[in-house]
Amino acid sequence: MSQNSENNLDSVPSNDTIPDDGTGVVHLDPWLGPWKDEIRHRYNIAKGWIDKFNKCEGGLDQFSKSYEKYGIHMQPNGDIVYREWAPNAFTAALIGDFNNWNRESHHMKKNPFGVWEITLPAVHGNPAIPHGSKIKISMVVPNEGRIERLPAWIERVTQDLSVSPVYDAVFWNPPQKYIFKHAKPPKPKSARVYEAHVGISTPECRVGTYKEFTTGVLPRIKKLGYNIIQLMAIQEHAYYASFGYQVTSFFAASSRYGTPEDLMELIDTAHGMGITVLLDIVHSHACKNVLDGINMFDGSDHLYFHEGGKGRHDLWDSRLFNYGHHEVLRFLLSNLRYYMDVYQFDGFRFDGVTSILYTHHGIGTGFSGGYHEYFGSNVDQEGLIYLMLANEMLHTIYPEVITIAEDVSGMPALCLPLSLGGVGFDYRLAMAIPDMWIKILKEKKDDDWDLANICFTLTNRRHGEKTIAYCESHDQALVGDKSIMMWLCDKELYTHMSTLTDLTPIIERGLALHKLIRLLTHGLGGEGYLNFEGNEFGHPEWLDFPRAGNGNSFWYARRQWNIVDDDLLRYKFLNEFDAAMQNTEDKYGWLNAPQAYISLKHEGDKVVVFERAGLLWIFNFHPTESFADYRVGVEQAGEYRIVLNSDRKEFGGHERIDEGTKFFTTPMGWNNRANFTQVYSKCKSLRMVKAETSTDCSFTVPCRTAIVRDVFTPDTLFNANNEFQVLARSDAA
Repeated sequence: MSQNSENNLDSVPSNDTIPDDGTGVVHLDPWLGPWKDEIRHRYNIAKGWIDKFNKCEGGLDQFSKSYEKYGIHMQPNGDIVYREWAPNAFTAALIGDFNNWNRESHHMKKNPFGVWEITLPAVHGNPAIPHGSKIKISMVVPNEGRIERLPAWIERVTQDLSVSPVYDAVFWNPPQKYIFKHAKPPKPKSARVYEAHVGISTPECRVGTYKEFTTGVLPRIKKLGYNIIQLMAIQEHAYYASFGYQVTSFFAASSRYGTPEDLMELIDTAHGMGITVLLDIVHSHACKNVLDGINMFDGSDHLYFHEGGKGRHDLWDSRLFNYGHHEVLRFLLSNLRYYMDVYQFDGFRFDGVTSILYTHHGIGTGFSGGYHEYFGSNVDQEGLIYLMLANEMLHTIYPEVITIAEDVSGMPALCLPLSLGGVGFDYRLAMAIPDMWIKILKEKKDDDWDLANICFTLTNRRHGEKTIAYCESHDQALVGDKSIMMWLCDKELYTHMSTLTDLTPIIERGLALHKLIRLLTHGLGGEGYLNFEGNEFGHPEWLDFPRAGNGNSFWYARRQWNIVDDDLLRYKFLNEFDAAMQNTEDKYGWLNAPQAYISLKHEGDKVVVFERAGLLWIFNFHPTESFADYRVGVEQAGEYRIVLNSDRKEFGGHERIDEGTKFFTTPMGWNNRANFTQVYSKCKSLRMVKAETSTDCSFTVPCRTAIVRDVFTPDTLFNANNEFQVLARSDAA
């Protein structure tokens, strides 16, 4: 299949042979040859925009800093300047608390490009608009007469549901500006992403706050070993139950959770812990709200969006941006710069990239992987070019930035730089993997799991374009679906997760497979790993925001940290295993290593064996069978030891594996590897292992366990705190 091209970035031609016309990607993947002209055409359009910005806007850098000019801003001399693009308006005026909402006292002037402007001089040395005052722009437009809107570039909006669901725009000018204390951490070599939503991050039935997340959740994330946080639902959205995906005010961080300074403190504190912070950015569409959104802002249907049906997403009931318009590019590119500069985010997960890339927006369309699907009339060229410009701007100005694409289509070159003809993302999400796991758990008995298909799905990605794998994200946690732990254990999560109750077969199976599924995905699935908050410990509830359908209840819009902190509940076992998995990756760096070599997929024994990052991974998915003296191949000779074992007691296992055992290789080929060693393969287990000198030894991998082994060197002591078995090889071997 084309997605498994062996080409990778290691085969990039030298700089003097890379074409300068954006077709370098064809050198990496010759199968793209028939579309070379279209790839060149895309590249030329993107370069044309950059040339235009250089000529007319002072360059892409200055153009993307338009947030400093547009909107409402304090000047060094105390004046306030407000600028807004509204070409359809006949007149415009700034109104608010500061002038008793007088529509005649503060008229704005319009320039030839449709930008309105007003300067409010300081009054006796004080700003003419007090901090916290409500404001609006009042306009007279064709057909509708007078309309009033929230400024499109407003940086603070608030909502009082006891009065109205409509947001108010607020002039935010606090006397004490937040001063960041910590530098941004270096770009992680391995991406271990913790996807989180501030509002649900409390066990109480209410909206959580930035400050609570800072003090209560950040330490948990740090202890678990994640090095990236992906914050959801930050851009202001009118409807809480939209999960942040119906944005109304793009430059306003949600006031539901606290002040802008509270969010800055959260990000700054994370940086102090060495954690990178990404924003889940929604540029794929916008809320259709008029009174407190940017829809019909100046009375026209086509200001920021395409007009008519082209500007509407049928499934999302929202508006679609006109990515080919100069001022829309200013708005969106500046939005990215704003969050990087003002809030000090480290990058973005771009939501809905498939919708941006294609004119069909992914609606009613499947992708087979055939290259013809990525070219031609189905591709939204303007959306594609916007993503190329966004990534080029971000990676040029911020070399350490991280961008992740949520794309289900598998678009080639999505994660290659613009110079090669790529779109420029660092990572794409492996969206087929969670679908696979849920389908297996819903439809297959344990005996019927197809290990070859599982391994194929986990490794089926474009080499040279980094992928973030995950078993479940927020999508799988939402009501209408179940988390993996809910699929595994269902009602027994509520009756038999106490250590004071019997360990039932259902709970035993659930604990074992929850660990195996995660580690197999972690080890095989990509160059990054993602987890949605709470799923690391098998959160027993789905996610459902307060809405009319559930009586506006917060019961399912929270995270029950209390259950993982309760020493009498078995959720702690999964939490400890997840921490061991992340921290073991931090030590050995398999996410930053070449893709694994799978030496064994035995359907009868339900055993998977592979090597990655100098580690030997042994998984036994069999529901009942354990195997003594199970022979597995390994390329590097040596003496191996266990570094990770899923059957340990602190992970809810039975301690059937002796971690003091050393494993010696025999110099005879096995499963296309130069050597073999023998293990005891226990059902429902995993192990990782490491190595040293050569002889022979036997070992058992229990059913539904996993082992990872690593090389044992004279100056390396066995870490008794490692959670599952991993074997690895020493350089001396």
